[in-house]
Amino acid sequence: MTDEMKIAAIGECMIELSSRPDGGLALAYGGDTLNTAVYLARLCHDDAISVDYLTALGDDPYSDEMLAFWQREGIGTDKVVRLPGRLPGLYTIRTDQGGERSFHYWRSAAAACEMMAGENEKHLAEALCEYDLIYLSGITLSILNIADRAKLLGALDDAAAEGARIAFDCNYRPRGWPDERAARRAMDEMYRRSHVALPSLDDECALHGAMDLETAAQRIADLGVGEICLKDGGAGCLQRLRHQAHIIAAQKDIVPLDTTAAGDSFNAAYLYHRLRGDTADAAALAGHHLAAKVIQHPGAVIPLDAMGEET
Repeated sequence: MTDEMKIAAIGECMIELSSRPDGGLALAYGGDTLNTAVYLARLCHDDAISVDYLTALGDDPYSDEMLAFWQREGIGTDKVVRLPGRLPGLYTIRTDQGGERSFHYWRSAAAACEMMAGENEKHLAEALCEYDLIYLSGITLSILNIADRAKLLGALDDAAAEGARIAFDCNYRPRGWPDERAARRAMDEMYRRSHVALPSLDDECALHGAMDLETAAQRIADLGVGEICLKDGGAGCLQRLRHQAHIIAAQKDIVPLDTTAAGDSFNAAYLYHRLRGDTADAAALAGHHLAAKVIQHPGAVIPLDAMGEET
């Protein structure tokens, strides 16, 4: 690559408290789009691709530590809005013996919920037009009120008109929405603006009822998405590009320790390899490869040396 490509991930990073084996709690920072941004930044460090995170934070010590963490990971933070007197959201993770996790959230007054409020709208809208790829999720949509969500969609339309490609993972979390109808409407509005869709079958079925991979992918394609990688956990994913669809199997015999950020890391590897010019199939295989590494370690962000040299 000769010209630098710029990626923006939009969303919320929260204070993360996870249960330790001794009964205590470990403090970290995480969020679905932030997890993807971290893995993207790690993968892109030797390429002419930069990764920025766009959100709103408070002016508290936890927000300062978040920014320092992102910067250490090579993520650009110049576009982060700081709101005096506000705080980040907080969530806890409990992990069962099978590696599956459950979440509890405290986020109603989180600074990120105001990223499109007032003057923040102009700041973010202008910033988005600078990027080649914009990545966001259904959680990004869910933290915004209806009016601010509409502002974000308008800003994405403007960015797309300037040439940006938009990638979206619906990442449906029911507690973030007033009801399923509101979530379905918002998600489909986002799909209509997306060039690349990276959802999971579980989320699509939770919103629209039981479906197989082919039916779910067709539903999304009918909304105008040209490139779809529909994840199905350990079974693999369905890759659909230019009306051609087939299954890409995941790695076998992987025993998960913690499935946190499996989809987030998959998305990072997939997008990185597509930006690099690799085929969609190669990108999906890379996604499976990285996700397999992530789920064999505790927490959303695994140690850098655990990723290996090539993913």
